[in-house]
Parts: sequence; C-alpha cells; structure tokens
Amino acid sequence: MSDGVEGNEERRRTGDAAGPEPQGVPEPRPGEPEPAAQPEPAPLVKAGTAGRTEARAGAKTDEPATGEADDAAPAAPAASGTPALAPPDSTDTPDDPEAPDEAGDGLRYERLPDAPPPILDGVRARPPAPPGLATLVAAAVTALLSGLLLGDGLAVNALILALPLAAGACFAARQAGRRPRRSSLCWGAGGLALLAVPVWSDAEWPTLLAVLAAAGLGALALHGCRKWSGVLLAPLGPVLAVRRALVWGWRGARERTAGGEKDLGPLLRSVLVAVVLLVVFGGLFAAADRAFADLLGSLVPDVDGGSGVPWRLFLAVLGLAAALAVAHTAAAPTRWDGLGPGPGRPRGRVEWALPLVLLDLLFAAFVAVQAAVLLRGEDVVRASNGLTYSEYAREGFWQLLFATVLTLAVISVAVRVAPRSGPRDLLLVRAVLGTLCLLTLVVVASAVRRMDLYMGEYGLTRLRLSVVAMELWLGVVVLLILAAGVFGARLLPRAVLASAAVAVLAFGLASPDKLIAESNLDAHRDGRTLDLRYLAGLSADAVPALDRLDEPLRSCALRSIAVPDAPWYATSLSQARAHDILTARPVRNHPCRDLLTDDISPSVR
Repeated sequence: MSDGVEGNEERRRTGDAAGPEPQGVPEPRPGEPEPAAQPEPAPLVKAGTAGRTEARAGAKTDEPATGEADDAAPAAPAASGTPALAPPDSTDTPDDPEAPDEAGDGLRYERLPDAPPPILDGVRARPPAPPGLATLVAAAVTALLSGLLLGDGLAVNALILALPLAAGACFAARQAGRRPRRSSLCWGAGGLALLAVPVWSDAEWPTLLAVLAAAGLGALALHGCRKWSGVLLAPLGPVLAVRRALVWGWRGARERTAGGEKDLGPLLRSVLVAVVLLVVFGGLFAAADRAFADLLGSLVPDVDGGSGVPWRLFLAVLGLAAALAVAHTAAAPTRWDGLGPGPGRPRGRVEWALPLVLLDLLFAAFVAVQAAVLLRGEDVVRASNGLTYSEYAREGFWQLLFATVLTLAVISVAVRVAPRSGPRDLLLVRAVLGTLCLLTLVVVASAVRRMDLYMGEYGLTRLRLSVVAMELWLGVVVLLILAAGVFGARLLPRAVLASAAVAVLAFGLASPDKLIAESNLDAHRDGRTLDLRYLAGLSADAVPALDRLDEPLRSCALRSIAVPDAPWYATSLSQARAHDILTARPVRNHPCRDLLTDDISPSVR
C-alpha cells in the first residue's frame, strides 16, 4: 500500500501522472510536420440585419466567439457533468440557425443561401477537347468558300457550302466519341434537300424560307432532340456557341502549330506553294489562249467584282465562325430536352371536360352553318349578308385562320392538364379532343374553300398563295395530333417538324411566282382583267409564263424582271432558263406607262 503511494508521489513529481491528456493542440515533436489548421465554419449573418455588421464594435479581443472552443485549455465540466461549451464539430451543438447566440445578445444567425446555377448549366455538355486537324481544315475550307462564293447571291453555292460544314461537324462528333443516330442522318439529309430550292427557284421568299428550314433541320441533327423544347430551341445552339467555338478553334490551331506529329506547318506551306503555282501558270495559260481564259473566268470567282474585297473578307470570317460553331455543337451539344416543362397538374374530369365540350358544341354549330351556306351557293349569301360570294369568302378567311391556330394552342394546354388517373380518363380525353380536332379539320376546309372562291374572282397573289399553304399545313398538324391520340405522342414534335420541312420543300419547288403568273393569265383568257404591274414585279420564275403574252404586254411585263448575269455558282435554273428566253427574244421598247398603271381588260390582247 505504501509502495503504491510512493510510486504515485514519484510519478506526480516527474509529471507522468496517469489520466487524460489535455484537450489543447499538442506541440509537434522534432522532425514531424505541424498539424493542419481546422477549417473555418461557413459565414453566418444575422437574420433581419443585412445592413449591420456581424461583430460588435466594442467586443473584447480575448473573448472566444460563439460556438468556438478555447484551444489553450480543456472545457471545464459543469456541475451536471456535461461540457459548458461544446466545440463546433460536437454533436451537442444545436443545428437550428434561428437559435440565439451564446453571448446572449438575442440576435439570430442564418447561413447565406448558395447562388442559383445558370439555367444552361444543367443541360450544357462539358467543353470538348480542342478540334483535330480534319475539323480545322473543314472550317478553313468553309471560310474560303464563303468569301469566294457568297458575294453574288444564293444558288448552287448554298449546297456547296453545306458540304464542308457538314463534314466538319462529322469530324468533331467522331473525335468527341459521338455516333450519329439514324434520326440525325435523316435530319441532315432533309436539310441538304431543302437547299435544292435556291438551286431551282429565283424567288427570294421561298429561298429564304428554305434556307431557314434547312438551318433548323441541321441544328436538330446536331443536337438529336426529341421533345418540344428541344425541337424549338435547337436552332439557338450554334448561335450561343459562337464565342466558345472561336476560343475552342484558336486552342486547336495553337496546338497544331506548336510543332509535333500533328503540326499544321507543312500543310500550310504546301497549300501556299500550290496556290502560287496555280496563279502563276493559270495566268500564263490564260494569256496564251482566249478560250482557256474564258473558261477560267467562268469557273474562278471574281474577287474584285461588285461585292468588293472587304465584303468578301467579312463573309469569310462569318463562314469560319459558323463552321466552328457547328463543329463545337456537334462535339458538345446542349441537351435542350432537359429544359422542357413537365406535365401540368391534372384537373378533375368535370373541371377539364366542361369548357372543351362547350367548345365542341360551338364548333359543331359553326360547321353546320358553313355547310348550309357554302352548299346552297351565292344567292343565300347575298340574301343573308348583302355581300357577293367573293366578298363573303375574303371577310371570313382570316378569322378562320386565327381560329385554327388558337385551337391548336387550346389543345396543347388541354393535354398538359388532362386527367390521367385511369383508362376512363384516357377515353374521355380522346373523345373530347378527337371531336375538337375533327371539327377543326372542317374549319380548315371551310377557310381553304373561302380563299379558293376569292382567288377565282380576283386572281392569285403571293400573300393569298402563302396563307392557303399555311392553312393546309395547319390541317396536316391537326391530322398528326389525331394520330398521336391513337398511337402515342412520343413522335409528335418531330413529325410536326418533318411535315413543315416537306411543306417548305414542296412550296419552293412548285415555283410560286410561276403559278401566280399562269393563274392570272388563265383568268385573263377567261375574261377577267389583268394586273400587269403586279406580274411585272415577279421573279425570273414567271418569265416562261409571261413570255406567252402578246406584244406589247409581253415586253412591258418582262422589262422590269431582272435576270442578272451572275456566275455559275450563283445562278439558279430559273435564272438560266429566263436568260435563254430573253436572249432568244429580246424585250422591245414599247411605251408601257398606261399598261402598267391600269388593269388590262380582256379585249386588249
């Protein structure tokens, strides 16, 4: 017993007492690294005191902060056996941010919320690796062709430019490990088919529509979207990627010009030598033979032509930016399908069906009236409204067109909030919306019939032909909605887009200006007046039809139609045909002022 007491006294004197070590940070032994500092807790702010400072101006410097332990000595136990002040990582610390601080100042603290991420962070792909040599070469070729071929108009050059553009996208997608789907290949082929419209037609409005539709199909081929949000937002992908694509292309070019196995230096020097040789020997051969000079002049673009060098340089830069943006999108597309809204909150059967059933009844009443009026003829219209048949047709067409578009909007909203708790709800939705679609088809037919009557009286124009084509396409959309109700709506967005592309292609290849000229000439032969001034403002597509007029009507109609002598890559087939006609039968110099300001009666031939 005494030995134990003496042993304790000896250990007490030497400082080797048994028991727990102090809670402070131990000093490092010689040769050992210092312990890492503990991470600081997230910043706290006082709730409701955003404009004040977080610490008091008169706080003591030796007073520990709230929730922090003193590192110099262990916490003294309280009378109950629990620590009076727990360290920050202790489980005894309350997690409620609304609790008052330990200093007793009565203020509440809360953590600052994290900033919301940008809207595209969830759907944007990771930045791709720098472009490879094939992608850079395709972009350079696109820039060169843009500067050389786009300064004189659109025709075959649009299709020529699309080829290296598509090749660059394929190279970039393959380098990123993306394999094209069948749907993407179909969209790409459809976009190239739409570029046949500027090759065929000279009219600017179908050409512009076809080029925009081709760009939309190309964007869908790059992204591979399937939902409505993707179909509608896909054309924004290459536009939003221009800035990142330029940086991406610059990094790829720097890597390829820094030396190594894939250095662009030898290729650039080879291209430069080839250009110098072609220019020198081509100039010598052209000076030696006039026939060869004419052939060379027809094939090689005239850089010093009407567009000028600055304009062509701008087109080259624009082509380079477009090529890099398309390739970057193919390598890292934005997943626009992820931004689509989910299904809406389903409504009850009565709440959902009652407005639509009443709308069906209204449509049915209108269809019954239309059938009675249109079938009984002009006498009923004149007796009931005091209008001629053509005036009655013109008066209601635009309202019916707007009603068709509005009905499609109602159907889209109704589908999102339709009840979907079981088979009975599905049957109710199909019955109500199917009836509405069928009645909408009758409204479409009524609108087309009205415009047909009006055009039979007053002739065909660009506006009338365009709105009839638009109304017919809306009817096709209604048919696709009916098919989606039977077979499912998974393919509906892409089916609607495909129908629009087919409609644009058919509309452009039909040569609307040629149809307008032929329709008005047929009406003139049947005894109606002829608006020669309107026909003189058509494009070269109308030249074959107007060439059948007698003089002086022929020369007065063809004099205002410009058929420029453009290079082969900027000349459409309609322009070439019109040029041959006007070369074989030149326009005569007749006084045309009276003929162009007044309607030509049928007696003037």
